[in-house]
Amino acid sequence: MTTRVLVTGGAGFIGSHYVRTVLGPGGPGDVSITVLDKLTYAGNLANLDEVRAHPRFSFVQGDICDPGLVGKLMAEHDQVVHFAAESHVDRSIDGGAEFVCTNVVGTHTLVDAAHRAGIRVFVHISTDEVYGSIDEGSWPESHPLQPNSPYSSSKASSDLIALSYHRTHGLDVRVTRCSNNYGHHHFPEKLIPLFVTNLLDGGTVPLYGDGRNVRDWLHIDDHVQGIELVRTKGRAGEIYNIGGGTELSNEELTAMLLAACGATWDSVVRVEDRKGHDRRYAVDCTKIREELGYTPRRSFAEGLAETVQWYRDHRRWWEPLRAAAAAEVGPPPPVE
Repeated sequence: MTTRVLVTGGAGFIGSHYVRTVLGPGGPGDVSITVLDKLTYAGNLANLDEVRAHPRFSFVQGDICDPGLVGKLMAEHDQVVHFAAESHVDRSIDGGAEFVCTNVVGTHTLVDAAHRAGIRVFVHISTDEVYGSIDEGSWPESHPLQPNSPYSSSKASSDLIALSYHRTHGLDVRVTRCSNNYGHHHFPEKLIPLFVTNLLDGGTVPLYGDGRNVRDWLHIDDHVQGIELVRTKGRAGEIYNIGGGTELSNEELTAMLLAACGATWDSVVRVEDRKGHDRRYAVDCTKIREELGYTPRRSFAEGLAETVQWYRDHRRWWEPLRAAAAAEVGPPPPVE
């Protein structure tokens, strides 16, 4: 029997990779997918070219804040994997209203409709940024939420709203909190694709503050692996951290990107640190490892080399996106 899965934000970076993977040769084979995506500046139909002719794929352009559309789609599906979100920290600092609307109101619209339609499983994709900043050790899922940006605060709020529908109504909600993702098809405003595309064009790259802010890096292959384990084997009402196991300071990562692109430190411009910039993120993945058998499979060195090469080979993908985004919303803010 085919499981009908509604994937929100499925034309974006991580969502589209999830769709391509599930419908690809190694996918489960018993899943049909409908992508619901508003196609904002970061959503791109070209990300779904590999699967658009697949017999178990369909696409709907629309807003997760539209209760009529969301209610209709929920009635036609069994499960939901919810990626759709405004996710750029710097843009949230410039103005948080859109983040609250999409991430908080949109998530509420979805879980409320899911509850009313009797959805069997609702996987809510979140972020490690909801925990705040940690100097030593790593966060378990039970750590208090201490978000520090409008973006991470809106995601923390969406987590709580989603989980409230499990506790109040019994909706099978499962939350994942991932570390920083990287890989191909990443919109060129986040750190790695921004640095790579700038360097490939012979430009400069901005490095915040002293460059010692630390992040854990997770390849999109490993993130999708973790999401599928949670969708198929996770427990209702539970939260699962998904990490990559590679902690790097922004300065260390910059050095690797400069080497990969054949550039030098002359290409780096030190810029004023971001307001409220979290110093370090680190997630404890014991729970998903012991309960569901998750382990990251991609080495960072190999994954980063493949990512840089993908951007070298796919200028026709990223050049129009960068130009269109600059025309629509102005040049992208610095990093992350």
